[in-house]
Amino acid sequence: MRTASARRDTKETQIAIELELDGDGTTNCTTGLPFFDHMLDQLGRHGGFDLTIEATGDLEIDSHHTVEDTGILLGSVFKEALGDKVGVRRFASNAIPLDEALVETSLDLSGRPFLHYDVDFPGEKILGDPPFDPQLCEEFWRAFVMSSGITLHLTSVRGRNTHHIIEASFKGVARALRDAVAVTGGGLPSTKGTL
Repeated sequence: MRTASARRDTKETQIAIELELDGDGTTNCTTGLPFFDHMLDQLGRHGGFDLTIEATGDLEIDSHHTVEDTGILLGSVFKEALGDKVGVRRFASNAIPLDEALVETSLDLSGRPFLHYDVDFPGEKILGDPPFDPQLCEEFWRAFVMSSGITLHLTSVRGRNTHHIIEASFKGVARALRDAVAVTGGGLPSTKGTL
């Protein structure tokens, strides 16, 4: 069972995460940000991961701390659950549409954290209570890759609806992670002998 859990408490946020990579997509994500919860749900469901996230943060100041700190802890838990990476496919890429939006995702379980983020939004926030600032998605993914040691490239090909663009990107990463973590062999997929 490739599972991990952790808790992270700071003066700004309190977050607990449980992850099972080989799950069935069962999720329960509560961060105080309904749209962000919806995106984390997409990540678990389309990744085939069982994912539980309970987060509270200083939303009265801004959503930034909650979103970024969730990315930090999720990346750390993902790295732990992945273990030694023996037999994993390692690389994955896709292009995911959502109505008029299309986002390309490529990733590598390289052990070398890097984010290329070329996703533009029409500019509006996602309505809700509280509203969600689309710029926080880049902060989430940067925190996630830095903690997990993943190389991730996200590129928006087209789109006019901010919700659709963000959701296509979360679904794209979810599906790419699902493919990359799949165990398809018995060795370590690296000429260096380490990932």
